[in-house]
Amino acid sequence: MSANAAIHVNRLVKTYKGADHPAVDSITFDVPKGAIYGLLGPNGAGKTTTISILCGLLVPTQGDVSVLGLSLKSQLEEIKKRIGVVPQDIALYPTLTAFENLQYIGNMYGLKGKSLKENINKQLEHFGLIENAHKFVGNFSGGMKRRINLIAGILHQPEILFLDEPTVGVDVQSRNVITEYLHEINRAGCTIVYTSHLMEEAENLCSEIAIIDTGTIIASGQPKALIAENNSANLEQLFLKLTGKKLRD
Repeated sequence: MSANAAIHVNRLVKTYKGADHPAVDSITFDVPKGAIYGLLGPNGAGKTTTISILCGLLVPTQGDVSVLGLSLKSQLEEIKKRIGVVPQDIALYPTLTAFENLQYIGNMYGLKGKSLKENINKQLEHFGLIENAHKFVGNFSGGMKRRINLIAGILHQPEILFLDEPTVGVDVQSRNVITEYLHEINRAGCTIVYTSHLMEEAENLCSEIAIIDTGTIIASGQPKALIAENNSANLEQLFLKLTGKKLRD
């Protein structure tokens, strides 16, 4: 384990009940502090399972994980206070307003009062949503919901932010706002672990990547170095070279 690792994963295995093969098959990797770390792979490769384990949402079958020097097995509650999670599915209440959703989530992290209200309004303003603060989330567009979903994950200023497909299904403008903000909080010291099928976005966003397929890591390193080493024009070409062109469901 590197002394600079924000996350250390050692021989991680996850086998779902009734499955013929592990979803995650003895993977080992480190996420450096301050990195934007992309975990990339085709459908069913094991990305979301891995992220869910690192967040404490799934229990691994085997292996060890430490997050910020804390053991996932014995110190999960402390870890949860120091990480933020933005899931692929929208984790908001459609019958609450944007402000009410964020206030509720902030309260869950122990945030209260005037400082929480100011923080919510600041984030809504930043993401172009302040005029919709008191409108029901169920009436929002997909891009608006994605932006609220992201705010919910960063209200408590986590040291590590986990993002599972944070820009899926959004327009170019929303994607640009989201990725610019991720660069901003990363420069301020937040380590980011990110999954996506958008290879161009990942190439521009990530400082390090790991490509996972059939539950195993098949390549890892800095995107530019991996692209050059594999004689590829870009990350998408490299990805197809390593994972193949066969359709995945």
